[in-house]
Amino acid sequence: MSTSARPADGAVTLAELREFASFPSATQRYIRRSLDIGLHRRDAMKLWSRDMVEEASIRAQARIYGRLDDIKTRVPDDSGLELVEPFMAPLVTISAFDLGQDRLCSFSAYRFLYERLLGAGARPWLPGAFCAAASLPHLHPDKRRALLQSISEAAATAVGWSNREPTFYPEWVEKVDMSKAN
Repeated sequence: MSTSARPADGAVTLAELREFASFPSATQRYIRRSLDIGLHRRDAMKLWSRDMVEEASIRAQARIYGRLDDIKTRVPDDSGLELVEPFMAPLVTISAFDLGQDRLCSFSAYRFLYERLLGAGARPWLPGAFCAAASLPHLHPDKRRALLQSISEAAATAVGWSNREPTFYPEWVEKVDMSKAN
């Protein structure tokens, strides 16, 4: 069996790139920062903090994201209810934190991030976790309304989900000093 990429892989990556590009810049920044924290890619504090408020937010996010590894091991492989609570309860808590940061403005941005944090196996559970977290009283009612209205009927009632892992993981991009580019 060959390990080379199939032509469809390029189309999937391009679709993921386009989806990421459709998010507001603050959402893109938050997703990249969250992936650095959640996947332990680099020193998020050094790379992302611009002030004391952001430092505190990154510390809190790192503390909350400390549960991600455990959540990944608990992704149910079927709809058996006995496996739901140990997975969904911490997932809703982490999701509520992220939605409360006011950077993930839609289900698609939330799904994009969490597919990468948890893997494709978590896809069937993301609409429920999102709706639960978006319904919690820590969010302003207008924010709750906007978040809940952002999930499409198709996403909320899907009969099946792809098991294909994401291919595009956005990262920090250094700014280019155009005066020194030539």
